[in-house]
Amino acid sequence: MNRVASEFLTVMARYWQVMVMTAVLAISSVRAADAALDWKPVEPARNGFSQELAMLDQEREEYANHLAGHAVAILRKDRNRIETARHLMTLALNLSPRNKRAVVANFQLAKDILPEAVPGELAAASLSRLLLTRGRLLAAQDGRENKNLARWFIETAAELDPKNEEAVYLREMERLDHGPVDWKILTDPSATTD
Repeated sequence: MNRVASEFLTVMARYWQVMVMTAVLAISSVRAADAALDWKPVEPARNGFSQELAMLDQEREEYANHLAGHAVAILRKDRNRIETARHLMTLALNLSPRNKRAVVANFQLAKDILPEAVPGELAAASLSRLLLTRGRLLAAQDGRENKNLARWFIETAAELDPKNEEAVYLREMERLDHGPVDWKILTDPSATTD
């Protein structure tokens, strides 16, 4: 009986060791998920795009809503994609500097608060197709702002959905013809879009 009791105690000790280690790992992963975002607030470059941009104010507002909402969705899934989320938020705040969703999310992220997800937000593939289509229309317009936004939209479309072959192809052709997209025009408040 002593041998059986001894084996039982050994098995139970191992069981509790595994349980304690599992709990420690779970707590560590939760703490890692709650780590600071290191989000630097996005400042629109010279208050965003001018009226020369071939987009109506209401359309800018809608795109800003989708872009800001998706920036939050990306960070809720993977905090390591902060650069992609930052590009989306930058586009949102430059399209519509007073967009409520973008302004609030940008502020909350800077305070290490992860905003709530927005129900009914477009899926990444849908937003990618929308940005690609609008990017093509903008590319056909005259003016540097239209051409720049077209490139940013196509770049973002490819980033959001790498399975969107058309977006990836157009992005790569733009990169080969004109070099990498210059995000500093939008991310640096002293830069210009003229």
